[in-house]
Amino acid sequence: MSNDADRNPYDIVHPHARTADEVLAALRSSAAGLSAEEAAARLAAVGPNRLPEPPRDGLLKRFFKHFNDILIYILIAAAAITAVLGHWIDTGVILGVVVINAIIGFIQEGKAEEALEGIRKMLSLHAHVRRGGEWSEVDADKLVPGDVVRLRSGDRVPADLRLIEATNLRIEESALTGESVPADKHCAAVAADAGVGDRFGMAYSGTMVAAGRGVGVVTATGAATEIGRINRMIAEVQTLQTPLTRQMAEFSKILSVVIVGLAVLMVVVGTLLHDFPLGEVFLAAIGFAVAAIPEGLPAILTITLALGVQRMAARNAITRKLTAVETLGSVTVICSDKTGTLTRNEMTARHVVTRGGEYEVTGTGYQPEGHITLLGERIVMHEHAHLQALIEVVAVANDTHVAHEDGQWKVTGEPTEGALRTLAGKAGFDAAAHERHAAIPFESANKFMATLNTAPGGTRRILLKGAPDRLLDRCAEELGEDGSAVPLDRAYWEEQIERLSSEGLRVLAAAARDVGDDKHELEIADLDQGMVFLGVIGIIDPPRPEAIEAIRSCHQAGIRVKMITGDHAGTARAIGIEMGLGSAESLKVISGHDIEAASDEELQAIAQDCDIFARTSPEHKLRLVKALQARGEVVAMTGDGVNDAPALKRADVGVAMGIKGTEATKEAAEIVLADDNFSSIERAVEEGRTIYDNLRKAILFILPTNGAQGLVMLAAVVFGLTLPLTPVQILWVNMVVAVTLALALAFEPAEPGVMQRPPRKPGTPILGRIFLWRVALVSVLIGGATIVMFEIELYLGMPLDVARSMAVNTLVVAQAFYLFNSRFLEASSLRAGLLFGNRAAWIAVGVLVLLQLAFIYLPVMNLWFGTAALELRHWLAPLLIGGGVFLAIEAEKAWLRRRR
Repeated sequence: MSNDADRNPYDIVHPHARTADEVLAALRSSAAGLSAEEAAARLAAVGPNRLPEPPRDGLLKRFFKHFNDILIYILIAAAAITAVLGHWIDTGVILGVVVINAIIGFIQEGKAEEALEGIRKMLSLHAHVRRGGEWSEVDADKLVPGDVVRLRSGDRVPADLRLIEATNLRIEESALTGESVPADKHCAAVAADAGVGDRFGMAYSGTMVAAGRGVGVVTATGAATEIGRINRMIAEVQTLQTPLTRQMAEFSKILSVVIVGLAVLMVVVGTLLHDFPLGEVFLAAIGFAVAAIPEGLPAILTITLALGVQRMAARNAITRKLTAVETLGSVTVICSDKTGTLTRNEMTARHVVTRGGEYEVTGTGYQPEGHITLLGERIVMHEHAHLQALIEVVAVANDTHVAHEDGQWKVTGEPTEGALRTLAGKAGFDAAAHERHAAIPFESANKFMATLNTAPGGTRRILLKGAPDRLLDRCAEELGEDGSAVPLDRAYWEEQIERLSSEGLRVLAAAARDVGDDKHELEIADLDQGMVFLGVIGIIDPPRPEAIEAIRSCHQAGIRVKMITGDHAGTARAIGIEMGLGSAESLKVISGHDIEAASDEELQAIAQDCDIFARTSPEHKLRLVKALQARGEVVAMTGDGVNDAPALKRADVGVAMGIKGTEATKEAAEIVLADDNFSSIERAVEEGRTIYDNLRKAILFILPTNGAQGLVMLAAVVFGLTLPLTPVQILWVNMVVAVTLALALAFEPAEPGVMQRPPRKPGTPILGRIFLWRVALVSVLIGGATIVMFEIELYLGMPLDVARSMAVNTLVVAQAFYLFNSRFLEASSLRAGLLFGNRAAWIAVGVLVLLQLAFIYLPVMNLWFGTAALELRHWLAPLLIGGGVFLAIEAEKAWLRRRR
């Protein structure tokens, strides 16, 4: 419990393990409830029944945190020095770049964390409470421990309750437990160490009453409730940096050290070796720092990710945080919830067993489309009296309705009964003509439902459906192969029930008997004689077919998929086998109890080796994600319930379901699936890998620009030469190349076989040794050519502004040629089909030409940047140099391919 809960004088340890009377006594309450005065006093002591507001960063803090980067600090320092030296145009341009970068980051930043607000939306607004012996409706936030609350079908549970009364009470707890069917509730105590899903005497805040009614005493409110505990877990979970941000931070540190070190070296060499004036040397050092810093990289990084977000949205994956797009591409493990993610969260009858044979049922969900087959052959219904008799029972003794609304088939009532209604629809059976005279509703104590009906032919019958063991106890006969009643073969039916249960199916049975027309009432005693057992039905929440294929693709891509569910081990194992997570012989299931007992070190080994975890709590899911991350895995976690939210927040990338997911889950996640489909995750991983490839291409393209410029400035100072470029000219080259040429690389399509290669190892640098060699090679080629071009022009008597304009053109044109080298990291670009495969590259070159013409020929640009108009012949040399760079890099790529 939190400190708030510890200060609560009405805190009860393990109320589920105590009897209702013991809990009432401990809370100093009674079945008549509290008095109004006592309730008011307790409200003052424990506070309102709502969750605390989360702290939020202010607007200015969120904006200025985008300046928190070591490379940005260097640029700000450079701007300050140019201001001291009186070079105000340089100062304005540098600061403009810094501010634009921060604005882009601020605009593109994902929404602020709102997971706690999402959970608050789950809480009930009103409650039926008994105070002073009288029932009344009050605001739910006025509830206090000791209040007696009434629950009815359709209510949202307003606080944590220990049940005092329960009549046919079933509560939908999937948001907390992950179970696909509502939990039966009763008033008996359970073991102290029972999980949330096994605490049958408790009703938890935020869950929904699916059927029946009940009365309970409030044991916890606000932050002390089970949902409040999960709320605290979300608030306390530390999110990790994404692989990309970690790599970029490391890259920035190394680059900043190199830049500052070389700038200092330039100052020392320029002043001591060449006796340059201090102001001139400082300007040269600033020019070098501006040249070496890839200030266009944050913008191109953001734009590339934003384009990826758009492409993912078209594939039903809505991204809330930009960096999550790339993180998906580096995922090594996907931990998935079962219900609603790998499965449809729609119960479906799959098998029917009678003495007439074992029938298979096709189709999934509540849509009444599918076939019933026997030995692979589609049946004709009137030829199968056994099946007809069984379907009559499950369809008529049924209070649930299935209807087509808003383009979807929806169930009103019990999901299991909805599956039986759908089965009847597939069989063409209409229950409307059966007149009901009496009924015994389902109760968790009995686990069956019975009705007295008259069929269209006038036959009056008792129809009984429910738990197989309860029905077998009440039947002495079964419907034999010839259609007559024969002695019950209990061993046979128990074998069938065990077989279906071992496959993860929920098994229901049906029985019936004829009665006279004078029978009008129905009592439990009427079910103890003459009932004839008809058969059993196996029901399951079926896997999504597309999810099975997606898991296969993930395995091919070297990504492991693990199922973490609150459902029972048998169900999880059966679904896991069907999903392709393992074979029946090899697949192991680890339970929440095993996770609880394991140390952190033991859990790391368990999490690595096992792929299915059942009966898990929110803490278990969170521990499993941490255990995998401790082993160096990059983890994606999917889910739809509040119980998934802490693990989603902790995972490297959290993926929530958009249709059936809770608001809390969506707000805790970085990515929301619009179609609740696991296959969309697989497609998003492919997109993430493509984005990472394109980022590498952009970085591999941008760095030689900065390397060449830095080399030009460094060489000029070391060898005592005139500076070929000014700081503002360097900034021009950096920005126009980044926003035109580098941007084109964001539009590159996926490389062939992107989902056939293993995920990159966590910690692998963005640029390996081979690519660092290429950066150095291109920097020397372009930088060296620029210096030579500048010195030749000066030697030929060209004015300084003309020579510098030629140097800028050489840099820009060579980069335009190098763009086509960078479109393929290793493959050759000397193929017409590939050379013209990205239209954006040619558009970018066209825009760059227009910008460069403005830079050279517009008088205002000449004034701002110190350039001069060039003659037509001055463009020839840069074009030749660019072509030479292109051919040299293609030769280097061919040499590397041969070495491999």
